[in-house]
Amino acid sequence: MPTRRRFLKHTPLAALASLAPAWAIDAALSARAAQPASSANGGAAGAAAPAATAAMHRRTIPSTGETLPVIGLGTASTFDVSPQDSQALAPLAEVVRQLLASAGKNAVIDTAPSYGESEAVTGALLAREGARDRVFLATKIGATGRDEGIRQVRESQAALRTPRLDLIQVHNLIDTATQLQLLRELKQQGVTRYIGITHYTASAHDDLTRLVEREKPDFVQIDLSVTARGAEKRLLPACQAHGVAVLINRPFQDGSLFRHVRGKPLPAWAQEIDCTSWAQLFLKFVAGHPAVTSVIPATSKPANARDNLLAGFGRLPDGPMRERIAALFS
Repeated sequence: MPTRRRFLKHTPLAALASLAPAWAIDAALSARAAQPASSANGGAAGAAAPAATAAMHRRTIPSTGETLPVIGLGTASTFDVSPQDSQALAPLAEVVRQLLASAGKNAVIDTAPSYGESEAVTGALLAREGARDRVFLATKIGATGRDEGIRQVRESQAALRTPRLDLIQVHNLIDTATQLQLLRELKQQGVTRYIGITHYTASAHDDLTRLVEREKPDFVQIDLSVTARGAEKRLLPACQAHGVAVLINRPFQDGSLFRHVRGKPLPAWAQEIDCTSWAQLFLKFVAGHPAVTSVIPATSKPANARDNLLAGFGRLPDGPMRERIAALFS
């Protein structure tokens, strides 16, 4: 058997995925498959995903006209589990199945090399479901220098078991000029369909805005929430003006929004936009902005995944309703 280092060094970029080994993950999943599973709050993990009485809302990628569902899935921290831990893998498999059932074509999953085992777990779960062609699969380069960038892409292809990524992003603006040039080359070669840039803090919004205006990437991934609206000032308008799709991370501000509303009832007027939980209200606030393409909350809990996905259905807030939601936290 080749070593991982030798395998990655000598295998061409376009031929890695089908050979990528993840035997431990597959074995753990198979061992767990026959056991009953339950959701984080005691309900059945196999409970139905949101009813398909209507399709999830979709938004257009400006550079191509392709569409994405407005609610996707992030994997930071939540998918970083041991490949040998069948108990940890089982709920993640259910989260992915719910996403596939609810989001329709191009269900968005976002990951990164810096998320520990998240890429490998994502790749194994998609292979187990036979679902690679149903997913819009995004990852990142978080490296300095061209050679390190290429190495990360090779490792991502191997871990995710695919020769072609849907989106590769420069992670947190690390060595942006070098990696954007590399990504343009990889896009021409067919290794990725789209390229983008990311950051997770408001302090980067000015730099991101300048890059959007100058470089016009296909995607920007940023933070936006009901209590963190800095991107609405210049960055989101710049994305609209220059035809850049927008992914939103940290829509719950790493969970802090739920601490604000703990023990408080959902406002009765939330029914006007078909919300039945605070999570849905937070997500619909974000998805209601016309510049937003898809929101990618991370979770490892099937019950939370079901709740999050429901935010993609029903009515979305218009401008005045978004301000009404924000006023709860002013």
